[in-house]
Amino acid sequence: MTNNLKKYQEKRNFKKTSEPKGKIAKSSSKLHFVVQHHLARKDHFDFRLEWHGTLKSWAIPKGPSYNIKDRRLAIQVEDHPLSYRNFEGTIPKGEYGGGTVMIWDEGYWEPKDNFNQKGFKFTLYGKRLKGSWSLISFKDNNWLLIKEKDEYHVFSDITKLNRSVKTGRTMKQIAENKINKKAITSKVKAIVEDIKITNPDKVIFPKPKITKLDLAMYYHQVAKRMMPYLEHRIISTIRCPEGINKDKFFKKHLENINEGIGKIILKSKSLHKEDYYYFENSQGLISEVQMNSFEFHPWGSSVDHLEKPDIMVFDLDPDEKLSLKKIREGVKDLKSILDELNLKSYLKTSGGKGYHVVVPIKKEITWKKFRESAKNIAVLMETKWPEKYTSNIRLKKRQGKIFIDWVRNTRGATSVAPYSIRLRKNCPVSMPISWKELDKVKPNEIGITEALKRLKRKNPWEDFF
Repeated sequence: MTNNLKKYQEKRNFKKTSEPKGKIAKSSSKLHFVVQHHLARKDHFDFRLEWHGTLKSWAIPKGPSYNIKDRRLAIQVEDHPLSYRNFEGTIPKGEYGGGTVMIWDEGYWEPKDNFNQKGFKFTLYGKRLKGSWSLISFKDNNWLLIKEKDEYHVFSDITKLNRSVKTGRTMKQIAENKINKKAITSKVKAIVEDIKITNPDKVIFPKPKITKLDLAMYYHQVAKRMMPYLEHRIISTIRCPEGINKDKFFKKHLENINEGIGKIILKSKSLHKEDYYYFENSQGLISEVQMNSFEFHPWGSSVDHLEKPDIMVFDLDPDEKLSLKKIREGVKDLKSILDELNLKSYLKTSGGKGYHVVVPIKKEITWKKFRESAKNIAVLMETKWPEKYTSNIRLKKRQGKIFIDWVRNTRGATSVAPYSIRLRKNCPVSMPISWKELDKVKPNEIGITEALKRLKRKNPWEDFF
């Protein structure tokens, strides 16, 4: 496939259009791609793949589709300069392609086989388009863009996503380009990780007053510390669409693909296939916040090694009558047992009544043995201090005692993630703390303001992985 910008440059008057004149660039170590929504004489999407210093380009009238049954017509047009992938704006009326251009998606791509004029397969790593795709030539410049079957294929119409992944603007806002400075500031403020936060001023916590945007900004700021415990792990969330004084509900199945979210299909006990999901990056986290999910509970294994759990969690759940002093004694007793077993452990507040003790597991182990090991540790505590602890989940068995909750170390069970807020009074955070802070920090006293301040300190879980 030859690379030539002559046709591109001949079609445009660069004294009138702000499109880049461009030149054939040096090849990048990573190949870029961009999809631009183009509202010209006819509404369409422009699909562009970097190849040998230019962008190979196709016009797709209906836009890309995640449905593997769709065969989307893609008409090959002239090569565009690599710098065109950053173009978003308006091409003057009367000029070639006159109309509005939005950066609808961007990212990187990898060819799976030879890039040729008959057709080829490739993988996309975009904010909206992901996974395996094919471009197949069938007549002259006419091609078909087809989604290959993989974990990403879904049946929702992704072309309804109507904001730029670059600026968060709609086509109308790009076309008008008349937004005053104050309006721009407020709109930019409500875009986090390139995700538009709708209803940003909606109050989730009345006291202290915390809005949906406040929570999006919080997760954006803690993402670097938080994502290692969330990324590529099946996730369940607690959604709270109208604030903590209204209905909340637990969500664990995939509804639709958003930016930064991947899909995995698992069989239920009744052998039905069910869609679960995970975060590929911090955009996935913010996408879920945008959907009113504010509390996050991951599995103890990653989707890359689903049957090999690597994070063990013990939740010390006390009888309501027990003092904080007794709870802290329980944490210390558990740590002493783990130390004897040469298991390095880490401490975090639960955001509730107790503390969580977390153990990274380096040795490959099955879920069955993982669960048995966790249970045995709880039984050992119960045997050693029968008047203080129980491994029995029943409420009647924990009167005057602390339940050492080992059950969450079961395939399919979850535990609240480090740095996640809890949808409880005052918006507490499940916060990693150092062992020397155990006697100083209460289980539910760290809120988002304090959590953000702590990011400036040394990470108490720095060597976790």
